[in-house]
Amino acid sequence: MKALGTILLLIGLAGTLFFGIQAINNSETFSFLGVDVALSSANWTPVIISGAVVVLGIVFLSVKKKKLA
Repeated sequence: MKALGTILLLIGLAGTLFFGIQAINNSETFSFLGVDVALSSANWTPVIISGAVVVLGIVFLSVKKKKLA
């Protein structure tokens, strides 16, 4: 479980960083009445899924095996 948790955590963090940066870069800005307005045209679904994989990895890392008596 620990190995699977570590793998999921690392993959989730890498995905969150990669897709997060990609989503942030997919925004358009324009000036309206002297204020810069940013509109995001990004797909945030991969970022949310990567975040869920991070949480799943943390859960797998925190689960302890039960000892049999």
